[in-house]
Amino acid sequence: MSRIVVVGAGVGGLATAARLAATGHEVTLFERAETVGGKLGRHSRDTPAGTFHFDTGPSLLTLPQVFTDLFLDTGAKLDEYLDLVPLDPIVRHHFPGYGGGAATVLDSCAEPGAFAARIGAVFGPEAEADWERFWRRAGRIWHAAWRDILRSSVDSPLDLARLAWRLGDLAAIRPGQSLRGLGRSHLRDPRLRMLLDRYATYTGADPRRAPAALAAVPYAELAFGGWYLRGGLGGLADALLSRCLDLGVVVQTGTTVTGINAAGGRVHGVRLAGATAPVPADVVVANVDALTVYRDLLPRPDRLAGLADRSLAGFVLLLGVRGASGLAHHNVFFPTDYDAEFDAVFGDAGRGVPARPAADPTVFVTVADDPAVRPAGHESWFVLVNAARQGRSLTSIDWRRPGLAEAYADRILDVLAARGVDVRDRLLFREIRTPADLATATGTPGGAIYGTAGGMLRPANRGPVPGLFLVGGSTHPGGGLPMVTLSAQIVAARIGAA
Repeated sequence: MSRIVVVGAGVGGLATAARLAATGHEVTLFERAETVGGKLGRHSRDTPAGTFHFDTGPSLLTLPQVFTDLFLDTGAKLDEYLDLVPLDPIVRHHFPGYGGGAATVLDSCAEPGAFAARIGAVFGPEAEADWERFWRRAGRIWHAAWRDILRSSVDSPLDLARLAWRLGDLAAIRPGQSLRGLGRSHLRDPRLRMLLDRYATYTGADPRRAPAALAAVPYAELAFGGWYLRGGLGGLADALLSRCLDLGVVVQTGTTVTGINAAGGRVHGVRLAGATAPVPADVVVANVDALTVYRDLLPRPDRLAGLADRSLAGFVLLLGVRGASGLAHHNVFFPTDYDAEFDAVFGDAGRGVPARPAADPTVFVTVADDPAVRPAGHESWFVLVNAARQGRSLTSIDWRRPGLAEAYADRILDVLAARGVDVRDRLLFREIRTPADLATATGTPGGAIYGTAGGMLRPANRGPVPGLFLVGGSTHPGGGLPMVTLSAQIVAARIGAA
């Protein structure tokens, strides 16, 4: 039995702690915030009409089997803790008109044949045939990734070479091709290309630079379904905390880890703010951003290359809305020029073009049809647009600049109104969350939603010194609830095998 310290009580840290405690290890978990959950945040607002509740992080759960396995492996059943509701549509896509045509709406669903038929009904038979051809390709990518990558350690790019003998996998994944290139080679309708491009943002990446292998992301969502957790996805953090406590994990919130002790070339423990003596440990699992680990907790300049380079943050509005909107649970309102949005958000340091708020952004709106999260006769809206990270460089924005956040909030509401969803005269309140706010609340550098690494290949789960492991969205296999939970499974297995 090892003494293990987990740094950070996000989903990755909680899931790792539960798995390790279930196998007999002595686990202590330190969290800098007063509550657990990390980016799986929650917020409530009391009004005379009643209380509004918001998920301020993920709003969609995919790959439910990953969570079923987590609870079973730690001695429980998923449905004893979580009430999952399947969504149809998973996402309602609102596309602008092209060539003088009318705007169109496409609802995604978890039955591949039914979704293809919906595409045919909205965009025509050629688009349906294109999507079916793309879907076969995405399935090949998904199965190769699931078999060899997503549940296995990838400590370096060389580890991916084990796929080289499977020529069919290489033909499907096509290393070097972008997700944008994959879309253009399979999909003629610009709206389907736009739909595919959006999935690059799930990993914090620009679709023009993201690898084609990210086609596995829409495949996972559309093949296995999207789910809502009744009462809000923040309840997942409560369930994982309950498992940890039942298994004997010591959880200390409001406790900041300031360093990892690794004198002599291996981990010995961690240092806490305000403590006079370090906490001893045989193993340390860091559920904080890899940039924070290698810049602050265990300085390793050689590990910083590529981190905080090109990864998305988000600008958020929390709205209390009177009346019913008729929107789906998840809605995406696309702009006419998607590339202009990415040009704005990422900037171009090479040409000296700074990042800036996108003037006509894609707008994501989540409206849960759940009486538990809003007063009768009202709706709780979570509104998200892609945004540059908090900072003062050419590829970031200082969101703390006076007046900027309020002005951009006005702009987003105007954009929604222009796209046919005007709630400006039905607002009880609005609250703003910028990338600077997320950085402060979760300790995520720059407020990067999916970790500072971005893209497909993330920092390894095994650290550079024996006894150190990394878990969470900034590490392999990536961001999003199922990937973070799989990273916990990988780390727990490696510790168990040591």
